[in-house]
Amino acid sequence: MVLRDSPPPELVRQPIPGHFRYRADIDGLRALAILPVVLYHAGIPGFSGGFVGVDVFFVISGFLMASLISGEIAGDDFSILRFYERRIRRIFPALFAVLAASSVAAWLLLMPVELEYFARSLRAAALFTSNIQFEKESGYFDIGAQMKPLLHTWSLAVEEQFYILFPLLLVALSRFARRYMVPILLGLLIVSFAASAWMVFRTPTAAFYLLQFRAWELLLGALLAFNVIPRPARPVVREALAALGIVLIALAVFGFTDHTPFPGPAALLPCLGAALVIYAGAEYGLAGRALRARPLVFVGLISYSLYLWHWPIIVFSREVSGRELSLVQGGLIVFASLVFAALSWRFVERPFRGRSSRLGRRSLFAAAAVVMVAMVGFGNYVIRDSGVPGRLPTDVQKVYAATYDISRFGVPPCFADSDTTGPSLSDIRAGKLCPLGVDGSSTPAFLVWGDSHSGAMSPAIDGAAKQAGVSGLFAGHASCPPLPDAQLPVHGDVKRCDDFNAAVRDLVTSRHIPLVFLIAYWPKYVHDAELPKEGVYFDPSVPPPLQDKSAPVTASLDRLMAELTRQGTKIVLVMDVPEMGHYMPEAIAKAVMTHTSTDVAPPWNYVARRQVLSRAILTRLAAKYGATIVDPLPAICHDGHCDATQDGMPLYKDADHITAAASRRLSYLFSPVFVAPERTRSLSGNS
Repeated sequence: MVLRDSPPPELVRQPIPGHFRYRADIDGLRALAILPVVLYHAGIPGFSGGFVGVDVFFVISGFLMASLISGEIAGDDFSILRFYERRIRRIFPALFAVLAASSVAAWLLLMPVELEYFARSLRAAALFTSNIQFEKESGYFDIGAQMKPLLHTWSLAVEEQFYILFPLLLVALSRFARRYMVPILLGLLIVSFAASAWMVFRTPTAAFYLLQFRAWELLLGALLAFNVIPRPARPVVREALAALGIVLIALAVFGFTDHTPFPGPAALLPCLGAALVIYAGAEYGLAGRALRARPLVFVGLISYSLYLWHWPIIVFSREVSGRELSLVQGGLIVFASLVFAALSWRFVERPFRGRSSRLGRRSLFAAAAVVMVAMVGFGNYVIRDSGVPGRLPTDVQKVYAATYDISRFGVPPCFADSDTTGPSLSDIRAGKLCPLGVDGSSTPAFLVWGDSHSGAMSPAIDGAAKQAGVSGLFAGHASCPPLPDAQLPVHGDVKRCDDFNAAVRDLVTSRHIPLVFLIAYWPKYVHDAELPKEGVYFDPSVPPPLQDKSAPVTASLDRLMAELTRQGTKIVLVMDVPEMGHYMPEAIAKAVMTHTSTDVAPPWNYVARRQVLSRAILTRLAAKYGATIVDPLPAICHDGHCDATQDGMPLYKDADHITAAASRRLSYLFSPVFVAPERTRSLSGNS
């Protein structure tokens, strides 16, 4: 995001076409935008909608650039080369300073997978495509996003993409449709806003990140530059409009939350507020004097650097502390960010700006190209080397290797990450699935059916089946529990899971498979939520999601078990392993590296509360249909304590999937199923 996008004061005070002049109130407006963003990100209470500051900046940037470009075009003095020279002088120095500093911190602090994600974002930030990169990866408000040091560069990318197209559009319109310039821009604004309002309720991540759904905010500011509605002559009216604009922004800052559908129609509040302040140009009343107050103007002057520095400082502080920031820590980070921003503005931004810069145009473009290539090259190197694990101490590398300890049942072609990575529906119905147990049998004695947790548990079943001399098949699909026709809340492609489950059910029926293991991430489905703050840190003081949303799960599982029992298929319900709440290899590797405790599993009472509902449902249905229960939880949690490691190695490859090695050690739990399934009704870790 370009938080401060005006040309330097020495330029704007020159008499240029379009009569663009420096306005201190706009720097004050920048301060009203950046401070809520920083306070919101730092976790300071009361600023739950602080993220709307980005939208205020979009409006400001649209106005300033349109004022400058349209003025130069009107005076036949516009140069695309000079335009991009100004952009480079304004944007690149501070941005690349932050990218370089963040790269050093990431190299020292991040684990390989984390560094690999960072490298992708670094490469995208250098090419101004990070909004597209982050749209592919995750949502803005989830923990994955909150631990990405360069997340904030998405808005910078949006503006740069806009300013590749906008000057060309204005040049074309001034040449071929000057009379219709404003109506055309207004039409584009309406189309973009309508698309944003549509998408925010359908694909909110795309609506948040992508240019086509954000362009209306920049165009709103741009239209102000054409003075379509003359500014009121009476100062009292201008003051009232500015005050109203500030109120609208404040309503969004203090009234919105992470749960507000955004941007879409909700973004009108801060955007119209910013537009009113710019339109009014108040000077002498309370609103005008407040916006022009020296402290506020100074914060506006350093707002670009403040935006760039504050987010990496927050993210790397979380990395170091291993937990969410306290109020005191958040306050210290706000202060530190202001200091960094002031230094960056004085010693990084200003030397490159205006006519006083010693770096000529040719040298400037060459230096920018070299730095961009260097950033992209470093990103590519890290990605090619899978996060450069060799930079870690040997003992840390050994622990972190658990991240990659996945059996063939957890990856394609055995496991389906999507409809194109695993077995096709016709393959499933034909029984062309990965085998479990002994080889060579054409008649499967059992089937493992479930989501990704079934893939993680399959090495245990595979080992037990080999010991018993029986063979079976594996049918696993990401985020698709064995719940045919379940009316679960929409979180993905429901039809994909319905088709997968229907094909597996057809296979069981047509091949008369006598034994079926049903495995899934049960707590997630009965509560319709994973644990809060899953990521590199975990806070057990935040209660786990416990709302009972089990009705569709219970109904579907009941129907399936009734159907399988009628056709003579024996059922084994596998209880879920305890969730760890954060990524175990990263957490334990960092503990080893810092010589702190590796006992990082959640407390037993936390796990017990989270598991109680799903365990009660499975126990009741098992009793109803005479099914067997296998329970791995006592093998991980015992004597009021849950283990994160065994023999110094993580038991999990992430936050809720056990490693292949840990799974193989649980094969003893499943052996009694194959020895005497008709007599075994309930197995546990104490079996």
